[in-house]
Amino acid sequence: MKFYTTQHPYYCGIDLHARSLYVCILDETDETILHREIKARPEPLLDLLTPYIGNIVVGVECMHCWYWVSDFCTQHGIDFILGHALYMKAIHGGKAKNDRIDSYKIAHLIRGGNFPMAYVYPPEMRAARDLLRRRTRIVRHGADLKAHVKNTTSQYNLPPNNLDLKYPCAREAMRDCFDDAFVQRNVDLDLNIIAFYRHELSSIECFIEKHAKHHNGRDYHILTSFPGIGRILALTILYEVGDIGRFNTVQDFASYSRLIKCKAESAGKSYGTQGNKIGNAHLKWAFGEIAVLYLRGNDKAKAYLLKLQKRMSKAKALSALAHKIGRCVYYMLKNQKVFDEKRFLTGEVAGQGELNV
Repeated sequence: MKFYTTQHPYYCGIDLHARSLYVCILDETDETILHREIKARPEPLLDLLTPYIGNIVVGVECMHCWYWVSDFCTQHGIDFILGHALYMKAIHGGKAKNDRIDSYKIAHLIRGGNFPMAYVYPPEMRAARDLLRRRTRIVRHGADLKAHVKNTTSQYNLPPNNLDLKYPCAREAMRDCFDDAFVQRNVDLDLNIIAFYRHELSSIECFIEKHAKHHNGRDYHILTSFPGIGRILALTILYEVGDIGRFNTVQDFASYSRLIKCKAESAGKSYGTQGNKIGNAHLKWAFGEIAVLYLRGNDKAKAYLLKLQKRMSKAKALSALAHKIGRCVYYMLKNQKVFDEKRFLTGEVAGQGELNV
């Protein structure tokens, strides 16, 4: 958890909503200078902040509509900070809660040096990251549709099929499988949506890849040098990480990627782990996928996994491998070096020493 501790003459906390803002401005003596609700538009916000530009910092909680406030502050030379939603428990735990109270609490957290910071993602890559995340949701919905087709086959006691429905010929083979017209129409609905998804997803993937080479082509090609990292996984890591320089240590990167678990201890007693959902879920998924794909057809990697399994279960060994891959990717991007399998497999186990690539 990182806190914003820079001092300013004025501190502005904004309780952010899609159509309205509740703005609270405190001075350095904790006196309330302004406390007002305005429309969520740049013009009224600029009218409030103009007298304080150059001497004020603006903070908001991280939610879906913070983009325009960040861009607004950048445009007018106003310091902007983004609050980590899961860490800002101070504005959610009071006896009374409303927009006026929340905006004051945000301003007070900034002034007191207790404002938990989240990363302000660069605007030039922000929309591409959102599109890639939307693609992931569509892919998962497509998988649900494919599962529904197979479950319907089992429901009506038909012979199981091993058709891969991402191919047109496989989808055509399912067009006349059911005698009941309603059942067939139900399956056709799934097949038609799957076909549409395949067409749109293919176009989106090519579109994102083309722009990724423009945004950060060097890092993209470095990532694809790792066996098991294909186009989608490379794009996911590229856009979810953004600037690798924002992570001071490999431990920070591993924590952000949810590759480590944090112990909860008090008075010498351990209470398990906590904070498992704090971090980037997309990176955790990516490194888990890479660990499995890296083992595919790779005898050296399988031998390394067996070596880990002598000291832990298979599930923990896969997690350790994913952690090691995450550390490796960090150093690949940090040092701008392609993957070296010999050094990767002979390096220390993740968590017991730094892995240089």
